[in-house]
Amino acid sequence: MNVLPPARVRRERTIRLTAVPDDVFPMLCPVREVEWASDWDPYAVYSESGVAEEGCVFITRHEGAESIWVITVHDAQNHRVEMLKITPGVTSAELEFAVEPDGDGSKMHVAYTHTALSKEGRDFVAAFDEEHWAGFMQEMESELNHYLGMGDSPDAGGPRYE
Repeated sequence: MNVLPPARVRRERTIRLTAVPDDVFPMLCPVREVEWASDWDPYAVYSESGVAEEGCVFITRHEGAESIWVITVHDAQNHRVEMLKITPGVTSAELEFAVEPDGDGSKMHVAYTHTALSKEGRDFVAAFDEEHWAGFMQEMESELNHYLGMGDSPDAGGPRYE
């Protein structure tokens, strides 16, 4: 058995959004995210309701790698969603989102924990530094706020959901 030394990174950030939690929370959905996130294109979505729900499964491709996503927690009452993302042979990732009121808008706490499953995964974990994370969160905040205010998706370009 080949057991690699552990390589894991956790990044957390709180972003400010211009809409109330009841308007933000439905956007945390693989289907609805297409409305606001540039370069987001999931496929093979399994969902009883057609949108995000506990047990929803979907697949994405990025730079030739296929990732399998499973929504493990979908708590609309408390505006919380958690997902598990597996990129076979590369990384596993736990994603957490929690939206709460903040004046006339919301704040959303976002956390990603990436664990390497290989040498390629260790390289990914090493590159998922604070600078990368800050840019990623700024892009998410900007795209979501643009959509919430204007109702359309900007074309920000660049990689999505690494």
